[in-house]
Amino acid sequence: MKLDILVLAVHPDDAELGCSGTIAKHIAMGKKVGIVDFTRGELGTRGSAEIRDIEAADSAKILGLHARENLKFKDGFFTNDEEHKTAVIRMIRKYQPEIILTNALHDRHPDHGRAGDLANDACFLSGLSKISTNIDGQEQDAWRPRLVLQYIQDRYIEPDIIVDITPYIQTKIDSIKAFKTQFFNPDHEEAETYISSPEFFDSVIGRAREFGKSIGTTYAEGFTCRKLLGVDDLFNLS
Repeated sequence: MKLDILVLAVHPDDAELGCSGTIAKHIAMGKKVGIVDFTRGELGTRGSAEIRDIEAADSAKILGLHARENLKFKDGFFTNDEEHKTAVIRMIRKYQPEIILTNALHDRHPDHGRAGDLANDACFLSGLSKISTNIDGQEQDAWRPRLVLQYIQDRYIEPDIIVDITPYIQTKIDSIKAFKTQFFNPDHEEAETYISSPEFFDSVIGRAREFGKSIGTTYAEGFTCRKLLGVDDLFNLS
């Protein structure tokens, strides 16, 4: 299946925190969107890899995703090497997205920046025809997305582009709350962590309000890009 947007996320729930409003918006516009998670989040203090699998599937239904896969990289210890790049290239070539959204290049969690670099490198290499990959014995064609954006996560980063998600803020909230073991849940009895506090959840919504205010809407999500962004019609800008 060819996707319009492929989201590459190092942990299940990264996409929900960073760009689920944008995902929901584009699915509502008729675009095909999928997520490939790199790890199962097995090092997380709360829950387990098996529970995270279920939570990710629940979130996928809330968002209406067309595909969600997990590469099962080793959480916390994957590297940006040939083996991991090749695995990501296979996914890019499988889904042939026009746009890729991926982790922030600099963030509190070291996995985020490493995954962002891995995704950017794989996007470039995926367009080189002399790199051979296959899935189920079928040789894959080279494919390079036309745009790669990084969603903004924990650390504040000045965005290069902001997307209005006001009509989809509840979908964003619901998709995050699908990860019942990870975020604020008064009925969950495991030890509290940095991301399970009510303050962290409030900060996610507060960030969406902050970005929204900066473009004259209520809620928005911000993205960065390693290249300069261009537009051929000034009236498409708000």
